[in-house]
This record gives sequence, C-alpha cells and structure tokens, in this order.
Amino acid sequence: MTYVVTESCIQCKYTDCVDVCPVDCFVEGPNFLAINPDECIDCTLCVAECPVEAIFAEDDVPADQQEYIELNARLAKVWPVITARKEPLSDAEAHSKMTGKRGLLVE
Repeated sequence: MTYVVTESCIQCKYTDCVDVCPVDCFVEGPNFLAINPDECIDCTLCVAECPVEAIFAEDDVPADQQEYIELNARLAKVWPVITARKEPLSDAEAHSKMTGKRGLLVE
C-alpha cells in the first residue's frame, strides 16, 4: 500500500511531509505535492506532519477523492523530486480549509 496526497494540498503545498520522508518519494508541482507510489515505503511519517490532513493511505482515500490515486502516480512520472522543506504558498492559509479545489490544480 502507498500513501496519496489529496485535494487539501492544492494551493497550500506545505512541505512538512517532505522533511520526514526517509525515501524522498515526494514530487513537487506549481501548487501541489504528490507521492511517487513506486518509491513510498508506507512508513506513515508524512501523515501526521501534514497540517491540512491531505495525506491518506491508498485504501483510506475518501470516495470523492479516488482520482488522486492515479493523479499522484501520473504526476510522479513528470514532476521533480522534492527533498527539502520549503515555505508554503503565500496564500496557503486562505486555501487551507477550502474544498472543491481540484480545478485550481496546475499540472
């Protein structure tokens, strides 16, 4: 089983999760992070670090966010690996509690 970044990360991009990942499985896009399922070792460390609760075990991804399983896998093939913590997006706090953000994702 792998872990999946879901909608809550869009337009926030907190990178606390990157700091604790022992295998550098996170990739970075303009306004979203994704997890490479081929690199994730299911350690669960990232889950507790995400301030917007965007990371789920693949089996626990909410029904309305199942598309993020495939999306993480696809984006992991084209986005660069991120290995160090960065500042979140400037408007992260404003977007942190929003829902319905899929349309804001910049691929």
